[in-house]
Amino acid sequence: MRATAARDRALDYLAAHRVMTLATCGEAGPWAAGVFYVNDGFDLYFVSSPASRHSRDIAANDCAAATVHEDYAGWQEIKGVQLEGRVEQLAAAAEPRVRELYGRKFPLVGDPATAPAAIAAAFAKVRWYKLAAARVYFVDNSAGFGHRDQVL
Repeated sequence: MRATAARDRALDYLAAHRVMTLATCGEAGPWAAGVFYVNDGFDLYFVSSPASRHSRDIAANDCAAATVHEDYAGWQEIKGVQLEGRVEQLAAAAEPRVRELYGRKFPLVGDPATAPAAIAAAFAKVRWYKLAAARVYFVDNSAGFGHRDQVL
């Protein structure tokens, strides 16, 4: 597969999905957590409680990995995105743009003034994070078992 075609398929895949499995490592060892995300290119933005294990891991060690995939029934169907990079908590000045992107993908939380009270209260306690991808692969087993293309 041409590199640009694989890159476009990876970006389309990220745009069409909602949950990434975020892998971090901290004092207690490796950890994985499912989080909703929105992507801007290969940068993935998510919200999380600063008290969560993965957020505490990120504060101590900003290296992380993630995968986005479905629960496929057969190995020939497996497709997905694997990536690694560094995670940073967003500065307050960056939050409005990311909230707008996030709100387009998840309209329920786009505008805190119109979100259900429980969601608005939860969002008042979270922090925004960015996983800046340094290396990205698009996995496509329909092209052969274990087939993946590096797209970044």
